[in-house]
Amino acid sequence: MEILRYVAFSTDPKGGNPAGVVLDASGADDAVMLAAAAEVGYSETAFVVDPGDGALDVRYFSPLAEVSFCGHATIATAVAHAERHGTGRLHLRTQAGPVTVTTDRADDGSLVATLVSVAPRTVPLEEADLTRLLAILGWSTEDLDPALPPRVAFGGAWHPIIATASRDRLAGLDYDMAALGDLMARRGWTTIDLVLRESPTVFHARNPFPPGGVTEDPATGAAAFGGYLRELELVPTPATLTIHQGVDMGRPSTITVTVPADPHSGIGVTGTAVRI
Repeated sequence: MEILRYVAFSTDPKGGNPAGVVLDASGADDAVMLAAAAEVGYSETAFVVDPGDGALDVRYFSPLAEVSFCGHATIATAVAHAERHGTGRLHLRTQAGPVTVTTDRADDGSLVATLVSVAPRTVPLEEADLTRLLAILGWSTEDLDPALPPRVAFGGAWHPIIATASRDRLAGLDYDMAALGDLMARRGWTTIDLVLRESPTVFHARNPFPPGGVTEDPATGAAAFGGYLRELELVPTPATLTIHQGVDMGRPSTITVTVPADPHSGIGVTGTAVRI
């Protein structure tokens, strides 16, 4: 297979979130895709199969396991597809459900993709899990932002959302990877979404990702977070949000999130992607 390498949510190959992209994974079984993702070594690689019925089947693998959905790899896949076949709308079948993604060219000539997630939802984060999670992260309850309560959110994959009001706390990410990975495996969580609110529509985030075999994912979880904000009425809708991720790990990423007012609609996630 031809494996392409892109960064999503940046126009600089040294920034953003790297993703592998296989535009034709016909005939590849699970073992082959997992081995390819492990060889690439990025947090996720997307594998596309075109069955010829107007939609594309897409699966996502980290170096260690398959994940149900990955936003940054979807943005990278859409841009890679547009470079070869032209801009437009793609209909994707993912393990999380149907996802549409549209590509277009920005005024500066760069390719921009917007995906619309499956319908998001949230569930409570059990008190025992929150206590364990904070202990692993080295956080205390005093570090939490009471305006953004802990919750587990879904936008294609499940992410506990933990908010702090301290930029220093967010910057000082240091945790027991094995312990967090074990907790996440038992709960079915993909990443932990650690967030800080800078203003009503601007956020900073970090995402520990032990299930993927990496300490941190530079840009992910945006759809789940947008759904969380809407469901808990933490932003007036419709809303357009900006999320900055990857800054503390030297891979700055900028994600634009569109939150429609309809509580049953998917969340829009927009970003650029460039070939490495």
